Amino acid sequence: MAAPSAVTVSSSPADRAAHGRRARRRAPRSGHGDFEPAPHRPDVVDVLEHQAADRLPELVPIRYGRMLASPFRFYRGAAAVMATDLGTLPDTGLQVQLCGDAQLLNFGLLASPERHLVFDINDFDETFPGPFEWDVKRLAASFVIAGRANGFTQREQNDAAGTCVRAYRERMREFAGMRTLDIWYARDDADAMRELLASSMGRETRRRTDEAASRARARTHLRAYAKLTRLTPEGRRIAPDPPLITPLRELRGESSRGEEDKELQTLLEAYARTLPPDRRHLLRHFRLVDMARKVVGVGSVGTRCWVLLLLGRDDDDPLLLQAKEAQESVLAAHSGGERYDNQGRRVVNGQRLLQAAGDILLGWTHVVGLDGLGRDFYVRQLWDWKGSFRPENCDPDLLRLFARVCGASLARAHARSGDPVAISAYLGDKDRFDRALARFAQAYADRNERDFEALGEAARSGRIVAADR
Repeated sequence: MAAPSAVTVSSSPADRAAHGRRARRRAPRSGHGDFEPAPHRPDVVDVLEHQAADRLPELVPIRYGRMLASPFRFYRGAAAVMATDLGTLPDTGLQVQLCGDAQLLNFGLLASPERHLVFDINDFDETFPGPFEWDVKRLAASFVIAGRANGFTQREQNDAAGTCVRAYRERMREFAGMRTLDIWYARDDADAMRELLASSMGRETRRRTDEAASRARARTHLRAYAKLTRLTPEGRRIAPDPPLITPLRELRGESSRGEEDKELQTLLEAYARTLPPDRRHLLRHFRLVDMARKVVGVGSVGTRCWVLLLLGRDDDDPLLLQAKEAQESVLAAHSGGERYDNQGRRVVNGQRLLQAAGDILLGWTHVVGLDGLGRDFYVRQLWDWKGSFRPENCDPDLLRLFARVCGASLARAHARSGDPVAISAYLGDKDRFDRALARFAQAYADRNERDFEALGEAARSGRIVAADR
């Protein structure tokens, strides 16, 4: 577990840099390339089953089915497994606010409040304070695992992982020399990035990046509204698609509509109190008309996730919110960060620290569910210019380019909450850390494949039930 930093950002840059270099004694840079599971490493299926204990039992088989689609899908759902492994390794003690699940599909395009398309981290379910390298290791390993899924050579896999880490190191060096406010204002504008990287792109890569930006801009709340709702005699409502989308009215059966409306309004008001006054004023222009449970992602399957449909002036003035259950971070047991009384607030605070362009309606709440138990949620807009990378359709050059922008983006996020001077001094200006993490990524990809096979064997033996993939 990482110890608190002995030197703060109020110290001189020289002292902060010296602190970073001293961290090499605690965790030598070349040592990050070593990975051996702890002697008493928990059984991987036990770790996943422990997570499943507080999830919706009817949805857990869907989670396992999705994880068994490929080693890369397994990795996406196994953040808790890797957190257990990282917690046993020597660490630098150089703490930041971690994403907690910094695999490549948790980076992408999204809209800034000014309606610019930016590149940033887009998933914060596991955010928690911890040593900076935990995020970098998870991200680097994801590129090796994605490369293997595409049949890339080991050299091509290492190129992607090494490029990611080098971009992180070089961007962190830039931030170490910047003024504090300039770090906070920094963001990765998608159009500017595309122009900057144009010389590194071939014609096909430029075409694909242009298409990705166009797809992201097309994923608006109006498109989500058209896809997820339908006109009924009662007005516009969320369309059922069980078990992936199940309206609350169907889950409750014959519950009183008046009682249901009152409870939904109470939920919305509790969430609104976590917003700044101007956003609360904006929300008052909408009325809540429907709510449905939705299955999302891979690792999140089985947690409660709700889509809320609100309407403003009329049926052509919609707002779609997603309320997602926030459980304790998988890093909490392995890092010495602050514990929150509301896990939704943990996610929101972490996102605000890490993300340069946040959702204007990001907030949290606590809800008593259909089973009478209270749970924490965070709330954000659904489909607000979001675009994700598609690794299965990329070539080695495109994967390496994406690794570069992800590594640089992660450095920007870490520089906001950590000490870029100390981290940069620790990393140095040579590629020792880059090469070490490429070795780690290969070793962890091997471990991930064995864990994937272990989950498959558990499904074949009947120890777990996995839905049809």
